[in-house]
Amino acid sequence: MAIKALIIDLDNTIYPVPSIGEELFKPFFDVLEESGEYEGDLDAVEQDMMRIPFQKVAKKYKFSEQLKQQGDEILRNLKYEKDIPPFEDYKELQALPQQKFLVTTGYTNMQESKVEKLNLRNDFAEVHIVDPSKSDLTKKDVFRSIVERYKYAASEVLVIGDDPESELKAGRELGLGTVLYAKDDTAHGNISPRITHFGQLKEFLA
Repeated sequence: MAIKALIIDLDNTIYPVPSIGEELFKPFFDVLEESGEYEGDLDAVEQDMMRIPFQKVAKKYKFSEQLKQQGDEILRNLKYEKDIPPFEDYKELQALPQQKFLVTTGYTNMQESKVEKLNLRNDFAEVHIVDPSKSDLTKKDVFRSIVERYKYAASEVLVIGDDPESELKAGRELGLGTVLYAKDDTAHGNISPRITHFGQLKEFLA
């Protein structure tokens, strides 16, 4: 059955987080450094902040309640105010005729500012921000809602993203098609199917 809908992640799928991450997260990185709480490699924390939600980073590095609260307060109010260039192949995704849904995890203000600066609203039928600081809603819940409301068969929906343990896992659990998007072809080991360029999507859509 042909694919009718694409569910697409935002961070590191439509644009590269490192292109804005250092500047965006600097207020928190400064607090982390000043706290002296984490004695390991700060670079590792910074890399993870550009890859996974803060709540998971805090758990992974065992941040104290105080640091978690400080981080939450800082990040909850952060917005990115400059233009963000998408990946150069994003135009290939834009041109596809399938209905598209953007589903991203993060702080509402921050993610909304990225959507605005990337000028994405008109590219998607719906934009969903899953904010762990506000509710227990998950990407899987949102995916299920989209499939049910639009009456798609599971085989008509393809989930595209860079995180095997987030959107791709949610898609698999619902029986949806999934494709790993990774500019680095060696990322995440031998996970397949995978693409490094949106032009390669066409082979998964028929």
